[in-house]
Amino acid sequence: MGPALLDATGQGVLWGIMVLGVYITYKLLDIADLTVDGSFALGGCVCAVLISKEVSPAGALLLAALAGMAAGFVTGILHTVFEIPSILAGILTQISLWSINLWIMGDKSNVSLLKVNTVMKQLSYMTGLTESQASQLVGVFTALAAVALLYWFFGTEIGCALRATGNNEDMIRALGVNTGLTKLLALGLSNALVGLSGALVCQSQNYADIQMGTGAIVIGLAAIVIGEVLFGWMRNFACKLVAAVVGSVIYFAIRAVVIQLGMKPNYMKLLSAVIVALALCIPVAVNKLTAYKSYSERGEEQC
Repeated sequence: MGPALLDATGQGVLWGIMVLGVYITYKLLDIADLTVDGSFALGGCVCAVLISKEVSPAGALLLAALAGMAAGFVTGILHTVFEIPSILAGILTQISLWSINLWIMGDKSNVSLLKVNTVMKQLSYMTGLTESQASQLVGVFTALAAVALLYWFFGTEIGCALRATGNNEDMIRALGVNTGLTKLLALGLSNALVGLSGALVCQSQNYADIQMGTGAIVIGLAAIVIGEVLFGWMRNFACKLVAAVVGSVIYFAIRAVVIQLGMKPNYMKLLSAVIVALALCIPVAVNKLTAYKSYSERGEEQC
């Protein structure tokens, strides 16, 4: 495996934790939460500033996740309490986070971590691995831990209520469940994972940037769709979560291969949009074609 593909795999695993957060809102609640673009950068900015202030890298990860959760709660309050449509609530929070992230970084567009310790550097020093290998190891361990915790949580009573809210909100409300609370919890949990992912990516690349979250929601959707296309036959919930992370790794591997073939990095967002559009359109087109053929065959038999 070439160095570029190795780095892409490591980035894919770290971003896969963000994909798990998008999976909660998009697949379980049927909400495309645009807060993600802002909360991903928020996690990175908070982590970078804290580490530069001599906070431990592990503690910075935890606080970055809490910051992401707070951003999710803001979106949830706007949506559930003030009845602002979910997509607009996410946009409002995302726009606000741009200024908040700049303020957190002291009005600087980026913060470097080259001269301070990170989780990856500490693990590399302890084990003798390269930073890329350490980044992969941290990403895999964190992703597996996140999948295990989510699998346990969504098997609890409140977790089942959350899943039921996205499946049939009217039914679960009739059973006495406060759907506003379940949505608020889901958005907070989702963005906590997004913030954690942003912090890990920040430590992996040794800097935080105000634009590091731009297009994160598209990457998340692309990874989920890729995972579903390849592993859609799986029915176990834990397998679906793992498939989302694997989809992220495959997405970043595709990006690395395309860049090595000569595509300019500036066009990668277009590639992401095309991947998502094709993955969403092709199943619909296949279903319509199948239905049309079935209708035509029945018509011929009647003749």
